[in-house]
Amino acid sequence: MNLTVLLSLVIIGLAAGVLSGFMGVGGGVVMIPLMILLLGYDQHAAQGTSLAVLAVPVTFVAAYTYHSTGHPINWRYALVIALFFIVGGYLGSKFAVKIDQGILKKIFAGILIVAAIKLFFSK
Repeated sequence: MNLTVLLSLVIIGLAAGVLSGFMGVGGGVVMIPLMILLLGYDQHAAQGTSLAVLAVPVTFVAAYTYHSTGHPINWRYALVIALFFIVGGYLGSKFAVKIDQGILKKIFAGILIVAAIKLFFSK
């Protein structure tokens, strides 16, 4: 691993971590575009790597920080969502690996655009 790749990995990890703790985003919204831009990954490789990062409970520390400072977290709801996130992740990945990389990238970009517009214009 050369210095440029290492620096790119550090930037991706820090950006995803900071934005995850700050706004609850990180995996798809931050890591995937940065892996494509900085590492030259294709859409499938970036999505798979993002999912591999999230396999480790890295966001638990951030969630616990919110909890420990008095912000309520419904752990039971989080557990139910997490269980179905696992099922959805499995089903979604089975579908995504069969889609052409160019089409997948356009779907991903479209979802980001719709989410950004909705967030920008909401109260």
